[in-house]
Amino acid sequence: MIIYHGSTVPVEHPEIRQSEAFLDFGTGFYMTTSYEQAERWTRIKMRRTNAEIGYVSVYEFDYESAKLEAEVFKFDNADLDWLDFVVANRRGEDHFKAADLHIGPVADDNVYRSIRLFETGVLDAEETVKRLKTEVLHDQWAFRSEKALSFLTFVRADVIREEE
Repeated sequence: MIIYHGSTVPVEHPEIRQSEAFLDFGTGFYMTTSYEQAERWTRIKMRRTNAEIGYVSVYEFDYESAKLEAEVFKFDNADLDWLDFVVANRRGEDHFKAADLHIGPVADDNVYRSIRLFETGVLDAEETVKRLKTEVLHDQWAFRSEKALSFLTFVRADVIREEE
């Protein structure tokens, strides 16, 4: 399968780096099966760093082998388990579902708002999940170990230019 990563640099050799922010699925190298989502991430990173050029790195991923040889945890949708997992990771808490690769919905701006309302007690878990089900969510893949990364093969990096 083909999978994408958005950045301000081409990434031929992915690596896991500790982030300053607590991310949805914890520390990892984040990717998506949506080119559109990867390009969106690229443009966000370009704005944050004032870069004029960004890149969508394209990889071949041997998902079938990864499922057999690595620990893969997949959320099929944004449900209560997903919400619990994302909130715990954003708080920097270790979670019992740690795996080599986490797959599931990505939280966009609207989803972030719902999660913040949940974290502050304005919404309960059921209402939060109900709201999340109305959102169109792309996927995110958090490669959390060298083992998971070993199933990736770099194909190319597409140049993304600043929009005029």
